[in-house]
Amino acid sequence: MNQSQLIDYLNKKVLEYNRPDFVQTDPIQIPKQFTRKEDIEISAFLISTLAWGNRTAIIKSGEKLLNIMQFKPYEYVMNYEEQKHAFVHRTFNSDDLNAFFVSMKRIYEQYGGLEAAFKTHPEIPGVQGRIVSFREVFTQEPFPDRTHKHLANPLKGSSAKRINMFLRWMVRKDESGVDFGIWNSIPMSELHLPLDVHTGNVARKLGILTRTQNDWRSVAEIQEQLTLFDPNDPCKYDFALFGLGAFEGVK
Repeated sequence: MNQSQLIDYLNKKVLEYNRPDFVQTDPIQIPKQFTRKEDIEISAFLISTLAWGNRTAIIKSGEKLLNIMQFKPYEYVMNYEEQKHAFVHRTFNSDDLNAFFVSMKRIYEQYGGLEAAFKTHPEIPGVQGRIVSFREVFTQEPFPDRTHKHLANPLKGSSAKRINMFLRWMVRKDESGVDFGIWNSIPMSELHLPLDVHTGNVARKLGILTRTQNDWRSVAEIQEQLTLFDPNDPCKYDFALFGLGAFEGVK
């Protein structure tokens, strides 16, 4: 395919997968249970943090989190007192969850919400800088050393897949009914692909990605291509690339 044919092909796949029924098999169904901005972003941030491994197990863990928070995420966070929870998802345990609740409460008290913590960085442009800024705010002491691994650091090469996915959920605005689009301070043009095994393999198959590692340099390489395809909404192609890999078996 030439570039024009590739863009047409991917745009058709975006329309095919960027639909409400996509939610039925995706972790985004956890925050979809809420309408209040704060409830959405808290539950979305937590479930996106857990989004690695089997999708059914991820959603099951998300449901456990909702039960812990008594289906009132914002109220629970704002009234939170440190405690141990009977919760484990892979390497994310009760100590990590406690640290996340403590940090979120502090951010809401000091910044008014998670969105404000993704502020522009004075030295690092774009969404990479926003992720770095958020990480610096979120991990202020006394944040446990073991929990740092659950917050991606693109400066150390991480693709930051889960944070990029969370940002897609919060920022993208369209008429499909999948992403929330409730944050206005970050332009959609800044959003980067949540690079994972599926999107990486399909991107290489289509010639969008040449690097073999799924790291931040690969995210940046794909971003250059997707921005050529749609400079205003490059991240919409996450639906096409993921759908081709996860549902159509393209490798």
